[in-house]
Amino acid sequence: KMAGSPTPWIGSAYLFLQSTCKTIALPSLYESSQKKPCVFKALKLALADSTGSVNGVDMLKVHCSHPHLIVQLRFCKRENCRRFLRSYREGALQKSLQSHLELSLATSTVPLKVELKAGSEHLDKMLKDEDYCLECIYREKPDRLPDEEIMELEECLKSLMLHQSTNNNVAGKDCSSLKYPSLPYPPQGSSLPPQVTFIFQGQQFDNRTITSDDHQKFAKSVSKKWKQVGRSLQKSCRGLRDSVIDNLALEYDREGLYEQAYQMLLRFIQSEGKKATIARLIAALEENGLVSLAEELLGLHSNEDCS
Repeated sequence: KMAGSPTPWIGSAYLFLQSTCKTIALPSLYESSQKKPCVFKALKLALADSTGSVNGVDMLKVHCSHPHLIVQLRFCKRENCRRFLRSYREGALQKSLQSHLELSLATSTVPLKVELKAGSEHLDKMLKDEDYCLECIYREKPDRLPDEEIMELEECLKSLMLHQSTNNNVAGKDCSSLKYPSLPYPPQGSSLPPQVTFIFQGQQFDNRTITSDDHQKFAKSVSKKWKQVGRSLQKSCRGLRDSVIDNLALEYDREGLYEQAYQMLLRFIQSEGKKATIARLIAALEENGLVSLAEELLGLHSNEDCS
């Protein structure tokens, strides 16, 4: 942790969802490769509605435990958590979920029963005491980062939204045809039309995707500047928000700088897929004065330390 930096407000809760309609089983829908992106989209949009921001609450994992779909949530700001609790208490979250599920699944009605838990506390019984609910959620620290499946679905949803913004004929039903990106390392031979080569120190290099060897060299040598590099990559990568970088620092504090740096670059690779190119990493290194490490990754030298 950096000296003088405030400790972020981080908490976790579990949202239990169950359809009260016998013909709709949410866990079965989520386990279906065709319907999973549709269910995820509905969850993401409803949660964004509840906090007023697409980044107000993170989904860490979705568990299928018949008859429940259980969503593990992470809140990185107290105010976002407060907004979520109010939306939940007033029934707005439930209505939003029902509405988005109906649209995504192209069905007439999806009646829902919802429950909210934090650790052993059943928050539905104490919703009027908002501060106590906040305290319960704050006490429950997240035990994971968003898992790989969630990252894939996030990318799926981003692709769908981008496609919809350029083609109004795309309907919600098309989410079933989305392909999941392969993770974590895209093939090196993948074509990169926007920038096939790039210039570094007057020399031209192929703009390949980041490899596992690059990943390990970066984590070994970047040292305490990994957060600065992360914030440079953040400018063109929504998967590396400030809250994500701060959480990585906290979550892997005991493992040390190597693991923190490794996890940060892994998040970048997972979030960007084939767009996680060496040119973007080199530019971020240059921006933070890590020229020696950039040279090492490009094979210009191999032994100098860049910390």
